[in-house]
Amino acid sequence: MFHALATATRRDILRRTIEREQSVSTLASEYEMSFAAVQKHVAVLEAANLIIKRAEGRERLVRANPEMIARARALLARYEELWRSRIARLDDLLAEPASTQQHDEPKEQGD
Repeated sequence: MFHALATATRRDILRRTIEREQSVSTLASEYEMSFAAVQKHVAVLEAANLIIKRAEGRERLVRANPEMIARARALLARYEELWRSRIARLDDLLAEPASTQQHDEPKEQGD
């Protein structure tokens, strides 16, 4: 899933298909790349189950998969919570007064 979202073009395709179902041809017309290149981006998103593609006549229509997007959002929220708690613990540690962070000073030889 994250590999599929790693490219700006794929994130844009996903954004556009969240707004409304579109044909691959319509999507391709918005990018300065070949139709085949856009098809490959769509295939990566489809393999990640982030979009659903269906045939209607000769066209291939693409729409976002809201269930998978919700799962991705939940996963990212868990990672965000994990990292926020780690940063909060680090902030707490750094905010402790120096007196509570006592370290034994090495004794000089000969003392």
